[in-house]
Amino acid sequence: MAYEDKLVQPALKVRLIFDSFPNIYNVYIIAAISCIAGMMFGFDISSMSAFVSEDSYLKFFNTPSANVQGFITSCMALGSFFGSIASTFVSEPFGRRLSLVICAFLWMVGAAIQSSSQNRAQLMVGRIISGLGVGFGSSVAPVYGAELAPRKIRGMIGGIFQFSVTMGILIMFYICYGLHFINGVGAFRIAWAIQIVPGLVLFVGCFFIPESPRWLAKNGYWEEAEFIVAKIQAKGNREDPDVLIEISEIKDQILLEENIKAFTYLDLFRKKYLVRTITAIFAQIWQQLTGMNVMMYYIVYIFSMAGYSGNANLVASSIQYVLNAATTVPALWLMDKVGRRKVLITGAIMMMIFQSGVAGILGNYSVPVPGGVNGNDTVKIEIPASNKNAARGVIACCYLFVCSFAMSWGVGIWVYCSEVWGDSASRQRGAAVAAAANWIINFAIAMYTPSSFKNITWKTYIIYAVCCLAMAIHVYFGFPETKGKRLEEIGQMWDEKVPAWKSTSWQPHVPLLSDAELAHKMNVEHKEGGDLMTPETGSSAEKEQV
Repeated sequence: MAYEDKLVQPALKVRLIFDSFPNIYNVYIIAAISCIAGMMFGFDISSMSAFVSEDSYLKFFNTPSANVQGFITSCMALGSFFGSIASTFVSEPFGRRLSLVICAFLWMVGAAIQSSSQNRAQLMVGRIISGLGVGFGSSVAPVYGAELAPRKIRGMIGGIFQFSVTMGILIMFYICYGLHFINGVGAFRIAWAIQIVPGLVLFVGCFFIPESPRWLAKNGYWEEAEFIVAKIQAKGNREDPDVLIEISEIKDQILLEENIKAFTYLDLFRKKYLVRTITAIFAQIWQQLTGMNVMMYYIVYIFSMAGYSGNANLVASSIQYVLNAATTVPALWLMDKVGRRKVLITGAIMMMIFQSGVAGILGNYSVPVPGGVNGNDTVKIEIPASNKNAARGVIACCYLFVCSFAMSWGVGIWVYCSEVWGDSASRQRGAAVAAAANWIINFAIAMYTPSSFKNITWKTYIIYAVCCLAMAIHVYFGFPETKGKRLEEIGQMWDEKVPAWKSTSWQPHVPLLSDAELAHKMNVEHKEGGDLMTPETGSSAEKEQV
């Protein structure tokens, strides 16, 4: 018996459990619930960055060295790497919702272990388990949103994942800011325990959101797929043109994939998919090599170099988190209005400028501090208190860098990697591999950033500035435009090897029907009794009898 056949009964039972609860069909609420997975990652960034320089944290964990602190921080990303890879073995046979439930469960378990940590080893284990949950969520939530969202707002819905990350960072930072006045181990223990809350909200919320219509159609549940598309896009009107177009696209894609054997990770690296796989992987790698997570995880170190300490450091850091969340909002609009390529190229150039600014100011005006700033041997340089303008310049460049990232690569990459594949066969596994690439680079950066601050100080920022320039060049020559294009059109671009710089104006040589023409064709077929079900996929009733 085939592996997929063995999973039919368990998968059916899982779906029936979820379907016994009433569903929400507002696409924005659905996206907000599923993207709590992103908020979890934001919570982790703040809950770690707020305490890495606090005396209570340093004393309880025996003043971790730069290498040890780097590994503690990066354990989250290490777990996320493995969670991303594992997610497809749940989301493909059992559906997107179960993956999100597992994401929430692992996150809550990890948060509980972290909160009760008695030593470094327990803290690391808790962070790895939480990371497994985040890995599940980061792979599934963007794909789930792309499969549910109407094409006209696909960029906005996909961008909600990154917006949730920024809101998690902001909310948790202010919680930690209040808790740091406790001046004891209770500060970080309470902060880590509070992380259970978003996991619990996601866990409960998953029972009230619908399954992905593309997953349902792929598994033969055409009636339910059509019902969900109609409810989300037209308040239940199955004859609405947008609904007919969406169902037609899903049907065409499923029919194309019917005679293809089960898609595996190895298929991503075959000739047909290799270029798009490399593109998606590098998109996620470049996002990490912007240096954004250095700004987030180790912001207190950066502002220490600028001469800020104690409460003033935390207040300056909080402004950065507010800017990060606020400037993510216009990015949701820019992605669908301006296009993916322009946003990514402009963002990369701006980030290069501001990373260079941080490096230049620190290189010219900072002085060595042999024993480390405030006894922290990771931070070896500091701008003298007498040079306030230089300190303000560093902070301004940090703020502008964060704004540039939030309005471009923050939102853009999660959207791009969920839609660049061009078909549903490769989308989930492709997105998982791309997310895994993000997390493994995240792990490396979080691991080695403290050491780089300690050994090469301000030169760390030159590395990220060069990477920003490289990614701008790569986007221009290697990232095709996906704005406003159907999945089939994106697939045609890859098959025809359309140069990325010509992709914005590219039109298929054999044009697909226009929206109006396709809606008319589908409406006629629907009224004449045409059935969306096919002999190969079967009806929902037939599936229920399996």
